Amino acid sequence: MSVTTVELSEWTKLGLLEDVSFDDERTRSIAADLDKAGTVSIVELARGLSITTKSHVGSLQLGSLQLQIRPKIEGAPLAALLRYAYRLRDLRLLGQHRARIADAAFQDILLEQLIAEVNELMARGLHRRYRRREESLARPRGRFDFNRIAKGPGLVEARLPCRHHVRLEDCLPNQVLLAALRLGVKLTHDRTLRTSLRRTAAVLSERVAAIQLTPHVLLRNKRESNRQLAAYEPAFRLTELLVAGCGAAIRGEDAGVSVPGFLFDMNTFFQQLLSRFLRENLPSCDFRDEVGLKTVFEYESGFNPQNKKAPVPRPDFVVMSRGKVAAVLDAKYRDLWVHSVPSNMLYQLAIYALGQPDVDKAAILYPTMSKQATEARLEIRDPVRGGRRGTIVLRPVHLGMLAQLVEGGRTTTRERRDLADQLAFGAVGSA
Repeated sequence: MSVTTVELSEWTKLGLLEDVSFDDERTRSIAADLDKAGTVSIVELARGLSITTKSHVGSLQLGSLQLQIRPKIEGAPLAALLRYAYRLRDLRLLGQHRARIADAAFQDILLEQLIAEVNELMARGLHRRYRRREESLARPRGRFDFNRIAKGPGLVEARLPCRHHVRLEDCLPNQVLLAALRLGVKLTHDRTLRTSLRRTAAVLSERVAAIQLTPHVLLRNKRESNRQLAAYEPAFRLTELLVAGCGAAIRGEDAGVSVPGFLFDMNTFFQQLLSRFLRENLPSCDFRDEVGLKTVFEYESGFNPQNKKAPVPRPDFVVMSRGKVAAVLDAKYRDLWVHSVPSNMLYQLAIYALGQPDVDKAAILYPTMSKQATEARLEIRDPVRGGRRGTIVLRPVHLGMLAQLVEGGRTTTRERRDLADQLAFGAVGSA
């Protein structure tokens, strides 16, 4: 079977990929589920396939189609933003690692960082945990097992049954690392990276047993983590990102469907990135994530027959100043300088702008690589009297500039705070 490789950017449309079709009903079903979930739209037409990408990036294998979806920002700047958003350590990737990142697929950037993290942990010395053992020893240690002595045939050899504990590297945290490396081998299409993953996994497997990486294992690992595992946290976060993107999880009734590939929702990344940046660089404000605007909707008395709770709109960020709302912000991973604003975004932001008494505007923070992008504003007008009721602001986040600021280097705290003020409240001098 010949494989057709297609490489697209996020939020793009390929009108017709001629002479390519799905091989079986299962592949068609997976494509339909992906479209229903809003991940990527792959529609089978009479003469080929129509493909529309959205906010998910990564790679996907559907029958004879291999789809690569790249983010607008790539290479070292993307790696810097990922490290900052998810609090990964800044392990400088030199030589062949840095060269590979320049053209790497999204998951390969995560895997390069994972290899660097695991190698750093092994160089420092892996975490060990005590494990109980019961065995007969010629050189006794721990406690004698008197019950075994009493129940047994007696001391017929120069050994005593003992209960003792040994510190082993073969414990859950290291088993999770090994499983993540082996998962990475399946996810990457880069031969050099696959070799590096296998080599690191082979070294680790000499001391650590293999386990299946499941959501239950990740939950147990998170529950058992403590401050002794602080150095492991970046590697654990990378593992969770890989598991979340692996298989392009489909919600709802089809949650068990396994999709061959890795698709990562950049909406989640973008919101995490802005949350940390604004929280750290608005020191005089109270910054809050996903605050519910509880007074926007309320059932009318006597007209709630099922006693339902009223819906609560939740903007991504609310900035408070002196106990009052100073800004309502929503992160949308769609370049609104290049693409039009969807109606659902406008309706959502209109509710935010009109739903609280302290301010009458709400802003969409969107990513862009265009240096010409500037703030745009849409007035919410009274359809009868024509007056202004509120304002929706479309505010660009220049990813290249943000990458330079979060990397540090020559940038100053003042520059970062100036950008945070602009993102939260608009350009200097604006109303």
